[in-house]
Amino acid sequence: MAKFFSIIFLFMCWAGFSQNPAPMPASKQTTQLTLVDSSSQIAKELKIAQDTVFKANIDHEHAAALDSKWLEELYSNTLFDTIYQSVTDLNFEEVDYPELPTDTLKARLKELNAKTPFNVEYNPSLESVIKSYLKNRRETLQKLMVLSSYYFPMFERELDNYNIPLEIKYLAVVESALKPRAKSRVGATGLWQFMFSTGKLYGLDVSSYVDERSDPIKSTEAAAKYLAKLYEIFGDWDLALAAYNSGPGNVTKAIRRSGGYQNYWNIRHNLPRETAGYLPAFLANMYIFEYAEQHGFKNIKPEFTYIETDTVHVKQMITLDQVSEVTDVNIEELQFLNPSYKLDIIPYIKDENYTLRLPRWAIGGFVTNEDSIYAYAKAEFDKREKPLPQFFDSDDKRTYVVRSGDYLGKISRQFGVRVSQIKQWNGLRSNDIRIGQRLTIYPRNFVAQTSSNANKATTPSSATKTSISDDIITYVVKSGDSLWSISQKFPGVSVQNIKDWNDISGTKLKPGMRLKISKG
Repeated sequence: MAKFFSIIFLFMCWAGFSQNPAPMPASKQTTQLTLVDSSSQIAKELKIAQDTVFKANIDHEHAAALDSKWLEELYSNTLFDTIYQSVTDLNFEEVDYPELPTDTLKARLKELNAKTPFNVEYNPSLESVIKSYLKNRRETLQKLMVLSSYYFPMFERELDNYNIPLEIKYLAVVESALKPRAKSRVGATGLWQFMFSTGKLYGLDVSSYVDERSDPIKSTEAAAKYLAKLYEIFGDWDLALAAYNSGPGNVTKAIRRSGGYQNYWNIRHNLPRETAGYLPAFLANMYIFEYAEQHGFKNIKPEFTYIETDTVHVKQMITLDQVSEVTDVNIEELQFLNPSYKLDIIPYIKDENYTLRLPRWAIGGFVTNEDSIYAYAKAEFDKREKPLPQFFDSDDKRTYVVRSGDYLGKISRQFGVRVSQIKQWNGLRSNDIRIGQRLTIYPRNFVAQTSSNANKATTPSSATKTSISDDIITYVVKSGDSLWSISQKFPGVSVQNIKDWNDISGTKLKPGMRLKISKG
């Protein structure tokens, strides 16, 4: 026993470390990158004109509205804030929810308790939380179930590697609402809400470019290691979870103040307020996810599943919006798949293996054309080193006031600029923006609309287009061509140039299509 408490003492200093292959879609086949010219020739001829936006126009108003809602959901911290508040404010009052009789709940909890190492036995407090969630949080829970289809498979693999109960995956729901860039009021970050010091202790790198606390796989591995150590100390998974949230020191103090009890429900009243509601919230989510079908939740396929993505090691610094332009993957999708890159820049550092996660259908085109893609990225970086006045006329500067529902990708498309540019112009080190915030924008090919339409994407008819000179040639589209691969065949021609000259609003090309290209 003395040895046990000496180990506990060593970990009390942690109290401050609170832890708060798929086929290519048909729609993508015409845009897969297959360059005809050799990559070395393309790199040699490469000249970059102005920055372009590969997906500046919207193909269908209704479909675009649906995409916008989904992207906003992925990019918003609303779910995280709601979950955090619900855990803090749990009051365990009796809830009237006749759809779940107490006897039915008792039977299901007994069934669940038999197959998990957690103490899921019935008690009135747990019943209160479960019924409260089912009654008041159905919409939030449905959204979380959709997101879980992407994250849970990767969680389960890492947890299994460290012999951690797979039910721990539900902890990320309570910790972050499955938001990899979620950040608490005290700075805990990521799906598993690591503080800076604890993240460093478990091998999570945090630098100006990268925050591995937001990397789904690396952070899950770190969480598994930390939880395994906590279980080794406390010998009880309920107490290990409490220690994960508030720090081992707070749990040992609660044990002392309760007179030596070591059952979570007996020491709960001596734990910090948030931790007192932490395990009940975890168990309630476990129950609801395990019995989702019985409670009428829908099994909705997410936009991405983990097995439909793959990674490539980067060989040179590249930005996510450069990747978006050459792969036809939306910038918000890239940010969702690569959340650990704080500035949307993937750095290249010797002896570090930074990866880019892409949908599987985009992997082949990226790998096939790596040399030309990196040459393109380098040329853009070289150009951006020049002073701002050489590229942007101060008379063209616009001030944009952030509205409800805005996010950087949406604003970038409205003005025909890139997310990374908006961040550079406004000194933003993350993608977080707030309603009422004023952003400086230097518009490119698009102009801002009137205030009544300010939240809608600008259409080609309202854009300022690049005029075509009299000296033109006709290019016949070949199988495998994309707008980007064609633009690389003509020095000084950008994707947006080709779209403007040929009145193309989307990115799809058909073999045999004739395109006008200016030589001037």
